[in-house]
Amino acid sequence: MNAIPNTGLTRRSFLSASGIAVAFALTRPAFAQLAGGGEGGAGPAIVAPDLPGSLKSWPYLDSWIQLDEKGHATVFTGKAELGQGIRTALLQVAAEELDLPPASVTLVTVDTARTPDEGLTAGSHSMQDSGTAIRNAAANVRMVLLQEAAERLRVEPEQLSTTGNGKIAVPDGRSVSYGEVAAALSLHVEAIANAPLRKKPEFRTMGTNLPRLDIPAKTTGGQAFLHDMRLPGMLHARLLRGPSERTRLKLPPASEIEALPKVVKFVQNGDFAAIVAEREWDAVKLMRKLQASDYEPAGAPFPTGSVTDTLKALPARDIVILDVAHPAAAPVKTLSARYTRRWLSHGSIGPSCAIALLENDLLTIWTHSQGTYDVRRVAAELLGRPVEKIRAIHVEGSGCYGQNGADDVAAEAAYIAVTVPGRPVRLQWMREQEFGWEPLGPGMVTEVEAGLDASNRIVAWKYDVWSNPHNNRPVGAGGVLIGNQILPGFPQPEGKEIPMPEGDGSRNSNPLYDLPNMNVLYHFIKDMPIRVSALRSLGAHLNVFSIESMFDELALAGNVDPLDLRLNHMADARARQVMQTATDAFGWRKRQKRGPFHGFGMAFARYKNLGAYCAVCLEISVDQNTGRITVHRVQAAADCGEVVSPNGVQNQIEGAIIQSLSWCTREEVTNDETLRTSFDWSAYPILRFLDIPEKIDVIVEEQPGQPFLGVAECGQGPTSAALANALADATGIRFRDMPMTSERVRAAIVTL
Repeated sequence: MNAIPNTGLTRRSFLSASGIAVAFALTRPAFAQLAGGGEGGAGPAIVAPDLPGSLKSWPYLDSWIQLDEKGHATVFTGKAELGQGIRTALLQVAAEELDLPPASVTLVTVDTARTPDEGLTAGSHSMQDSGTAIRNAAANVRMVLLQEAAERLRVEPEQLSTTGNGKIAVPDGRSVSYGEVAAALSLHVEAIANAPLRKKPEFRTMGTNLPRLDIPAKTTGGQAFLHDMRLPGMLHARLLRGPSERTRLKLPPASEIEALPKVVKFVQNGDFAAIVAEREWDAVKLMRKLQASDYEPAGAPFPTGSVTDTLKALPARDIVILDVAHPAAAPVKTLSARYTRRWLSHGSIGPSCAIALLENDLLTIWTHSQGTYDVRRVAAELLGRPVEKIRAIHVEGSGCYGQNGADDVAAEAAYIAVTVPGRPVRLQWMREQEFGWEPLGPGMVTEVEAGLDASNRIVAWKYDVWSNPHNNRPVGAGGVLIGNQILPGFPQPEGKEIPMPEGDGSRNSNPLYDLPNMNVLYHFIKDMPIRVSALRSLGAHLNVFSIESMFDELALAGNVDPLDLRLNHMADARARQVMQTATDAFGWRKRQKRGPFHGFGMAFARYKNLGAYCAVCLEISVDQNTGRITVHRVQAAADCGEVVSPNGVQNQIEGAIIQSLSWCTREEVTNDETLRTSFDWSAYPILRFLDIPEKIDVIVEEQPGQPFLGVAECGQGPTSAALANALADATGIRFRDMPMTSERVRAAIVTL
């Protein structure tokens, strides 16, 4: 049942309305290549507001899809594969709507010479923006193919059907291939908004578990990451930098460095310095030798007090997020609490890396930044080169959860490469440079006051959140380290908040629950006491942790089951459903503690209140002697709209759960007044395989026909909150400050 529904559109009227130019476009590059913006920034301009997803900015079909004479489709996306499986999911979307086998579709991810500028790959927007655009573009292409085939076969379009193997069939037995039809038309036409989409009963690819395209190389030692790339004649570079931000290395004179054996190039400008060698190990040894030089402070001292004292001492601009006031009974029980999270590292397993090559006046940069187009713009400003003389290509990096050092290292590799034209330069940060210089996930503080009336309704809710900006992603040379180190330097851009409904430190500070009185205030702190930027889920992590912890505290105060308190204040049917699904599968109503130091917790959130819904239940036990937390089982449920890859969604939630448990129980960047002091995995531990939950189960709700909702970051907040709630259930003690390390838990419970 793949016949095209009669939409009232004829090919002639479609051509007339869209101004189609009939000319075969086979190998030329995609047309969607203009400027975009950073997270919370301007972004690509909207030129067709009635179209869905990123089609709004790039409405021409050949910006997204090209067909060759064999009927093979090449599909372009401005989103990057970051390990979230987006290559697989987007290919499934395209294959489904084109009604082609997945093997007949090639997906091209971000390349400034080929793909649309869809801004950053961030904020769980890939499926909402690019997936929606590709789905509708593919549906348009299939519609155009059917209309062209109808003219060729002299039948009405609704008599035709696609067969799933690149052919269009007539009931009388005749057929024509996609390749034959494509040769007669151009896809350089604007999409229409109502091209018919295939329905779930017709699906051949969407909703199935297509094997992940990015996994084989990762599990077989193949070329999986940018770090694995090797180009002919490639040189290797290492940076000569102080031990952490706000330090300056005191190097010997350049003549002494240039005279060292195996130095191909010494690059120095202001406080920026790098060494280049033929072999990587030689570059590392040269770096180690020069890195032993003395260093000096190069900025204000780091804060050494609590995150609360540090942030509250800084000037803040107050932004009202919610101010709701409806008549309600007076509270009979009032609770207040403060919750905190310290600064976090991205903890990327592979230190940031980039390769750059200046050849024939074209500078090519291979980068694992989430903002490939921004890498191009940054390099253009840094080097004073025309942007069209720079090409940036995304290649997957090893561990990428926001703005780590990827953008910095890409600009630095570009700067070094122009000093050795004709030779590719590979620059990789060292582990201690990653921990010492990357932007951190901001520290945050929240304070909540809430009141219950006599019937255990929440009638008062006052919420304050203090946070630095989370949107410091570079869109110009002043946003990367080298731009501030060379002479003349580029000024650092001023930190700005991301407005709601996306938000940054304010993200998810507005509860989805239906409360009669809510006052939510964002204390936005522009001046950063330490270099910070985006880390996965931004402020949603602490805001959901705080809201869902307070709900548990209110449930305990009112002697109400935590699930019932949530359901009693939730009108959104899909939110109620994921809570019900997770708790039913977990056996929440039948849970029974096995004794002291054993407990259960649950939490819920909808990411940004406009992305995927997620509920998480945990069963844990705590060792009273060591404070070690063991997570026995996790049951999650998620609703992310139409499901493209069920297993892919499960992978995303499982990853979010594990990462969140790591943040919540272990991770915090440490520093003294002069240095960051967590330079390796011993000083900055992350969750190990021995510590992951004994069982994780994720149920993905079916929502056929519903729009795609971003899923990647929906689980971090609920998981940390569910752990805090389970810990309170197990120990009787409420832990409100992350990380809840074994040492801190033990100190609180060892004498109970």
